[in-house]
Amino acid sequence: MSAPGLDAAIAKLRADGAREATVAAFAHAAGRLAAGERGVLPESEIEPVAALPDADALPDPGDDVAEHLGRTVVLKLNGGLGTSMGMTRAKSLLEVRDGLSFLDIIARQVLDLRERYGTPGLPLVLMDSFRTSADSLAALARHGDLSGALAPDFLQSRVPKLLDDGTLAPVTWPSDPELEWAPPGHGDLYPALAGSGMLERLLEQGYRWAFVSNADNLGATLDPRILAWIAREDVPFLMEVADRTPADRKGGHLAQRVGGAGLVLREVAQTPEEDLDAFQDITRHRFFNTNTIWLDLERVAADLAGDGVIDLPMIINRKTVDPADAGSPAVIQLETAMGAAIASFPGARALRVPRSRFLPVKTTDDLLVLRSDAYVLDERSHVVAAPDRDGATPPLVRLDPSWFRLVDEFDARFPAGPPSLVGCDALTVEGDVRFGGDVTVRGSVTVAQQGDAPRVVDDGSVLEG
Repeated sequence: MSAPGLDAAIAKLRADGAREATVAAFAHAAGRLAAGERGVLPESEIEPVAALPDADALPDPGDDVAEHLGRTVVLKLNGGLGTSMGMTRAKSLLEVRDGLSFLDIIARQVLDLRERYGTPGLPLVLMDSFRTSADSLAALARHGDLSGALAPDFLQSRVPKLLDDGTLAPVTWPSDPELEWAPPGHGDLYPALAGSGMLERLLEQGYRWAFVSNADNLGATLDPRILAWIAREDVPFLMEVADRTPADRKGGHLAQRVGGAGLVLREVAQTPEEDLDAFQDITRHRFFNTNTIWLDLERVAADLAGDGVIDLPMIINRKTVDPADAGSPAVIQLETAMGAAIASFPGARALRVPRSRFLPVKTTDDLLVLRSDAYVLDERSHVVAAPDRDGATPPLVRLDPSWFRLVDEFDARFPAGPPSLVGCDALTVEGDVRFGGDVTVRGSVTVAQQGDAPRVVDDGSVLEG
């Protein structure tokens, strides 16, 4: 390695107790960085994807679906704390509907699949962080045994932040040593699966496929039709993608190498500045990555059997060691995206899915929509659009972040629960506004604070226009 600090970074990682699979993945990415790679994917090397198979056109799963389900694990990425919304525990423990948390609903979905298809061995496993594991497992325990003979979770990794001064040495920050570390992105799924022993145990117990999605995306449910299709087509890796809208211009998009030499995922951090307009052109690059994937575990194990690393494109994030202090040392955070493995498996596919399979909660804007009557829980514990809602897209909500960004602030301004949004197209709230009970929003509405005092929307109000 040409950067003298990297040996110290790897030594620090080992001293932290990192598993060898994590060390190998970090050293692989860091070595490429030291060799001068910039982690970019220019527009000149890719071309748009014109057409994809459509999930809505897939046939019924067939009589052998129970056998396939018996060899499948539901794996949820559950390392997030929801810090951007002021939370200090797993975001998946946040109440989202009818007194239920993300994890409650996910558990009910798995139990429904077991009963519906007669597959009591279908397991649910979490990829947790050190800070989400204990509370999450305690919450899931209320639903009975969901992991069977498997461990209920395995832990994601952390890697050192590197000084952005040419040395790539690990940064030290004595005032808060936790800030010396960064999550390596959800591409950590592969070394974490291998290093924890979870991959080996899954294969030993006869599991062939993994359905992987974010715990905060309740639209991502195990669809037996998709499972039957990948089993029938012998697909080693499948990415679910959806049509891009103006709201998705900054999310990672699907593309293919020039000349049709395989599919790739490009993130905004991998895009040269001169190509940002093309990156954000949703008519050119039509499909975005929902971060829901299906894995053939046997193929994953075979890919790791060589040098122990799945070759994922490197993502370079430049920040300061303390994100709240612009004057703190500049650092590089090395990350990878799990969806980028689509370029690493010959025969990998992408599948166009409906927008209803992508319902992430990243902000309190999303939380308000999901808690409202624009959605309902059906008999399978799936979150679906309300029957009397006109239109397939959810209401577009924009709450003033100065007053609504944190969950506590948000709850204080909706003390009687969310307004009715079943007839709402868009709701914008500007300033300090507090909502009474039984408020109804119709069409496109803006509610703004007037003067210095908080604005109060009275009980029973109908807001329209």
